[in-house]
Amino acid sequence: MGFTRLIGRMTTQQTQSVEIWLFQSRLIQRLSWWAWGSLLAGGLMLLPNDTFWTGVAVQFIVWGLVDLAIAMFGKRSMEKRIARLGPEGLTAVEPAERQKLTQTLWFNTALDVLYLMAGYWMITDLGTNEPFWQGGGWGVVVQGGFLFFFDLFHALKLR
Repeated sequence: MGFTRLIGRMTTQQTQSVEIWLFQSRLIQRLSWWAWGSLLAGGLMLLPNDTFWTGVAVQFIVWGLVDLAIAMFGKRSMEKRIARLGPEGLTAVEPAERQKLTQTLWFNTALDVLYLMAGYWMITDLGTNEPFWQGGGWGVVVQGGFLFFFDLFHALKLR
């Protein structure tokens, strides 16, 4: 069931509680855009046939696929919950849903720091004499850096 049809069946109090679902929908949409952009950029980076850029491209393509899978799974799960709960159920679970999403975003923000550290390690250790690993490390840094700010921004918006 779409948001427009759902909101049309809701009271004022219930409409206010749908904000978390709209927020989550926008978050999923933004992650999808990043995923598609990463896939496109990764594909284009393969064109120069350069070892460094191939390393970056591989990371962009892999991260793009993972982000797209997360976004698709998240959208599907959210739509199933909305359909199953109905207006009254959405209102009842809104606080718990908000808390769960906030915790997930903060946990992901911490993971993103680990991704940045892994990328740095790839650049400075594995990539010392290997352009592919150096490019891969920079790919991880760019992807992990984006996700750090993405998750942090959305976590702070839920405060």
